[in-house]
Amino acid sequence: MNIQNSPLTRKLGSYVVLSDNDLDVLAQLHKRRRIFVPGVDMIHEGQKNQPAYILANGWAISFKILRDGTRQIVDIQVPGDFLGLRSLLFRTSDHNIEPITRVEASVVQAGDLFDAFTRTPRLATAVLWAASRDEAMVVEHLVGLGRRDAAERTAHFLLELGARLKLVGLAKLDGYDCPLSQHVLSDALGLSAVHINRVLRQLREEGMLTFRNGHVSFDDFDRLVAFADFDVAYLDDYAPMLK
Repeated sequence: MNIQNSPLTRKLGSYVVLSDNDLDVLAQLHKRRRIFVPGVDMIHEGQKNQPAYILANGWAISFKILRDGTRQIVDIQVPGDFLGLRSLLFRTSDHNIEPITRVEASVVQAGDLFDAFTRTPRLATAVLWAASRDEAMVVEHLVGLGRRDAAERTAHFLLELGARLKLVGLAKLDGYDCPLSQHVLSDALGLSAVHINRVLRQLREEGMLTFRNGHVSFDDFDRLVAFADFDVAYLDDYAPMLK
């Protein structure tokens, strides 16, 4: 693969200027590749000594199963994301990760990552930035679940996905391809599938957003941003989306 155009390189390169040595180290992290199919967990809660993955192609979800069998999706993973990075440090996974499309990912063992950080501290700084950005998104998701109404929450979430995808070259200002079903959206946003359907219809009828046939279109981007109170500052590097 061309490491300079990989989603992870694009993302980390928005934070630091990557040297040839940094790129060589990143290429080493990508040397072991695996294919995963939808519906089969890549990582499951309670699993020990599990490697992390760098998502190269495809989408995945992180979730926890509740006692009654329902699930809460805690994040959506897109190309360029680390999957299970926390498990390398905790040694036991605290959530499940499952592909929702065919996924191609690089396998990263703890020793690989620690060696990479030793060889290039600048890369370690960039990965720490990426982890901090992920934490900022979790905070926003908590705010959304607790304080935004259903339409605002949905609009904010789809804008955030667009910003994340644009960073790695997979979205444009007017929208992006999105494989998420209404059931996945409902589990991520704490709403029923029926409610999600109603909200998407509302956003479409009000001329702000259309989600149809696996594609999200921003019909009135500026009005959608204002409606969702979408302040891009919490994503740190995504200001170009608003230009």
